[in-house]
Amino acid sequence: MQEQKYIIEKPDSFELKDIFECGQCFRWNEEQDGSYTGVIKNAIINVKVEGKNIIFTGKCEGNIQDIVKYYFDLDTNYKKIKEKLSNIDEYLKTSVEFGKGIRILNQDLWETIISFIISANNNIPRIKGIIERLSKKYGNKIEWNGVKYYTFPSAEQLKNVSIKEYRELGLGFRDVRLYETTQKIVNKEIDLEKLKNNPNTEEVREELLKLSGVGPKVADCILLFSELKRYDVFPIDVWVRRVMNELYIKEDDETKVSKKKIENLANEKFGDLKGLAQQYLFYWRREN
Repeated sequence: MQEQKYIIEKPDSFELKDIFECGQCFRWNEEQDGSYTGVIKNAIINVKVEGKNIIFTGKCEGNIQDIVKYYFDLDTNYKKIKEKLSNIDEYLKTSVEFGKGIRILNQDLWETIISFIISANNNIPRIKGIIERLSKKYGNKIEWNGVKYYTFPSAEQLKNVSIKEYRELGLGFRDVRLYETTQKIVNKEIDLEKLKNNPNTEEVREELLKLSGVGPKVADCILLFSELKRYDVFPIDVWVRRVMNELYIKEDDETKVSKKKIENLANEKFGDLKGLAQQYLFYWRREN
């Protein structure tokens, strides 16, 4: 493992706060200088904006350029995507402008599954705390610049962890879910490699729903925010239900708006970019 640096000219869509605070990831923390440091598989990376450049510095195996290009999806043309979404209506235009620096990350599938199971009925500081404790106890330690970081534990590293041990990490009712899902993955009842290679989003969703703690919303988050990268899903939480009702549906009681109604509307309005439309709308509504 060696320290490496990679500098690129700042792309059109790349704002640190938009990327790391829009609810898609839990292992990035802001430093005093405004940069962010996070763990990507076996790499520790710091991302800093300096003038017209983005500087990636880190300690990693392999080439830092390959790691960040893939993880930050640097080959995707967000300018085109944003133009397409902004032409749909004024609301989309406003939300895209607000979250103009969002990029959907290519996060490790296994880590995303466990992270979003932990996220159920939870808040971001608590989710981050649980993931950190889990990584510290069962992941691998990497020291960089005098700070200890921990990789997210693999399914193999978690296969002998008991429900009681999960509970001691503060997982609450999610302890059983983590245990059961880990066993299913270890026993290859659900094959993650097959999921990555299956282009059919519905089939992949059906497989994900077989995992303990994965309901429709968590499945959609995994599909959108992991390396599966499916823009044709529309995760619905309280904020998304609210924004869709306020802008388009306009029922007196938003809690009575059915998921089906929201999904049909999203399909009709945003088509195969609905996952991205959801992220811009969600971030804009939550922050305002």
